[in-house]
Parts: sequence; structure tokens; C-alpha cells
Amino acid sequence: MTSPLAGAMKAGLLLALVLAATPAGAIVGGARRADGIASSVVTIVGSRGNFCTGAVVAPRLVLTAAHCVVPGADYRIVDSSSGRLELRSVRRVAIHPGFNSQGMRQHRASADVALLQLDLPLVGRRPLAVGTPQTPVRAGSRFTIVGNGVTIRGDGKSGGVTRSAELVVTGQPGTWQIRLVDPATGGTRAGLSACTGDSGGPVFEVGGRTGIVGVVSWAVGANESAGCGGLTGVTPLTLYREWILQTMREWGTS
Repeated sequence: MTSPLAGAMKAGLLLALVLAATPAGAIVGGARRADGIASSVVTIVGSRGNFCTGAVVAPRLVLTAAHCVVPGADYRIVDSSSGRLELRSVRRVAIHPGFNSQGMRQHRASADVALLQLDLPLVGRRPLAVGTPQTPVRAGSRFTIVGNGVTIRGDGKSGGVTRSAELVVTGQPGTWQIRLVDPATGGTRAGLSACTGDSGGPVFEVGGRTGIVGVVSWAVGANESAGCGGLTGVTPLTLYREWILQTMREWGTS
């Protein structure tokens, strides 16, 4: 008899196969495909059927959002480096102790950061550096979000391809949270944003050289309605970079 975990993982693999069949021209909300760093971005699937995005920061370590790897489920990394889709086992997960899941669901700032350690290293994937945003981040500052999520909420077939979108900061950004919008729409009508499956995806400063400066945490529709295409909430790594590096050292990774 197939165990629930094995069944869920088999379903996750089948889902990954379907997602990988998406045409190369598919994009996050209309953004261009992120070919430059696609090899550093992975899909995380959970035994409960959820999927998120992560960034390789060491051969055996993946950085993602804390809400993507809540306790009570098992997780795998979808790996295609061998030329076929495989599920890589996650040995252990570290969630930042300051993470508050209820607050995050209400789009309040939280330590939405986690690290995954794999049993085996990911071959052929370039690790990305972990940095922090330039200080201060101002309204109008530009960031690039990257993710493997869907292009339309509820459309499970459009995920699994690494895509990117260049967005601008809105409101009063801080070290706890940054809110981004499509510069063409200002969030008042549907435009570029993160969507389902992009959570945990890396965020970069446009023109910056400091590596990953944040992770995608949430998204809403235009005028803060349900869905995608409006605001994208980002957890900057300003307050969490040292925790990430300390966890890496404790796990024997420089």
C-alpha cells in the first residue's frame, strides 16, 4: 500500500512534469524570463501539495520563505540538472525563530525566512550570494523578483518555469518589509507581481551587486483585492542575513 507521503510526492512529481511542459515563453504576469539565474532557482514541493520557490545559496542549501516549509509536512526539491526531473530529499529545515505565521497571513512584517539542507548537493547550479538592500530603500527604488510560480492565480499549469519581474517600491519601506508594485500600473490595476508558487523566490536590487537581498512573502491583486497583479510583499534580509550565515556555519557550510 502506498504511504500518504509517497503518494503525495508522486503527485508532486507528476505536477512538476506538467509544469515543466509549460512553453518557454511563459512569464510571471508578463515579465521576461530570468535566463541569467534560472539555474540558481529551484521549485520546492511539499507533501501537502503546496509548492514554492527557493534559491541555491550553497551546493546543499536552499533559501526560501518560512511559510513555505511549516512543520508537519515533508519537502523535496525538484531537480532537472541530470536531464530528467528528480525529487531531492531535504535533510532538515531551519525556520527563523522570529517568524509569525498569523502575522504573515495578514501581510504584516515577519521573519519569513528559512533554510533547507539537502541530503546531496545540487550539481550544476551556481550558488547565489546573500546580501542586504542598500540603505535607505526609498519609494521608487527598483527590485527584481524571481520565481517559479503561476502566471494567473488558480492556473496550476503555468508554473515551474523561472521568470522575473522588475518592480518599484511603494509606500514607506523599512527593514522589516518592502512592498513592490508594477511601475506601469502602480497597483491600481492588474500588472506585474508575484503569484502562487513564487513565495520564497529571491529578490535583487536592480543594478546592485549584493546578491539576494530579500525573499518574496505574499502578493495581492489590484487595489489590494484577492489574487495577484497588485502588491508584492518582500521580506528584506537586512535583519536576517546574520542568522542565515550563522545557520550555514552551524551546518558546516561556509
